[in-house]
Amino acid sequence: MNISIRELPECEVAFIRRVGSYFEPQEHWEKLIYWAVNNGLFSPYKRFIGISLDNPELVEGYNCRHDACVTIPEDFDKKKHNDMQYKMIDGGLYALYQFYDTPEKLNIAYQFMFEQWLLNSDYDADYDRYNLEFNMNNPEDDPEGKCKVDLFVPIKKGI
Repeated sequence: MNISIRELPECEVAFIRRVGSYFEPQEHWEKLIYWAVNNGLFSPYKRFIGISLDNPELVEGYNCRHDACVTIPEDFDKKKHNDMQYKMIDGGLYALYQFYDTPEKLNIAYQFMFEQWLLNSDYDADYDRYNLEFNMNNPEDDPEGKCKVDLFVPIKKGI
């Protein structure tokens, strides 16, 4: 598995949070995409980012939180869209793994990153920031039903 190190800028996103198992249907994505399209946020310049806020090995599935996010421009008038939540995503140093497989195998990529790659690298996980899943395609449009995700794991120089 090829891992590269990237510096990401901070960015602001609109998001919808879902609570429940990561392995159940993720209908909040459909709501976010519908909202983004209707508000001019569906273009090549906008990024759709998933943030899994809990580790399913430590938190019961029904309590796992996930944010479906879309980047917004600096001049976006949030006051006109008070039905949406907003937050800043931290920039900084990240390890990038370009994942391309079925969605249920994304957990294996996480396991590799934390249980193998990080342990054998010059970096430590930065648990003050969240992992970011930049969605590069829609698995429903993929001929094999695979998702293409740029998985960014926050890191810091090892001690």
